Amino acid sequence: MMEFKHIDLELKASGDGLIEGYGAVYGVVDTGGDIIAPGAFRDSLASGRKVRMLKQHDPSQVIGVWTDITEDRYGLRVKGQLLMRTEAGRDTFEELAAKAIDGLSIGYRTLEVTRSEEARIIEKADLWEVSVVTFQMNTLAKIDAVKAADLSKRDLERMLTQDAQMTRSVARALMAGGYDAVKAMHDAGDDAEELAALLRDRLIL
Repeated sequence: MMEFKHIDLELKASGDGLIEGYGAVYGVVDTGGDIIAPGAFRDSLASGRKVRMLKQHDPSQVIGVWTDITEDRYGLRVKGQLLMRTEAGRDTFEELAAKAIDGLSIGYRTLEVTRSEEARIIEKADLWEVSVVTFQMNTLAKIDAVKAADLSKRDLERMLTQDAQMTRSVARALMAGGYDAVKAMHDAGDDAEELAALLRDRLIL
């Protein structure tokens, strides 16, 4: 049986339609009561199966091509190209750029599960497709760029303060001078160490 997991995304629009982000986040209980275990898609990705880029899980709406899908410590990382010469690709791009839609969702078949007191743990699954969707289930993973060069200072500050939950002063110090600038702040308190842990968890460092 096909199952779906939905992820928040945040997209910085660029004219060439490149997108990237996380299709799944590991170790987080989603609103469906499931946790995806690290490495759950390892065998599926190794099989070489083509993972489709769809819209709303509709096989008739192929909107692009996923060019790179990998697993890291944080989750399932996807990179792809919207088909800008097709109506579906262009429409999706416009909707993403306007933030009219803002979700990613994976379509997969569960192969192995275990259970804890709080959730079902998906240990192994076959990945079939990753869709751009209207509604999302897991609120942590986000598409973080169409192209990094198009990320404005205001967008980056908003991502750091809202999504990473940093204080505005720490976010601005990080943007201006990197981690050393945050560590040197007199009013940062424990924020510097929390920032270091955050960056390590998300593989930014």
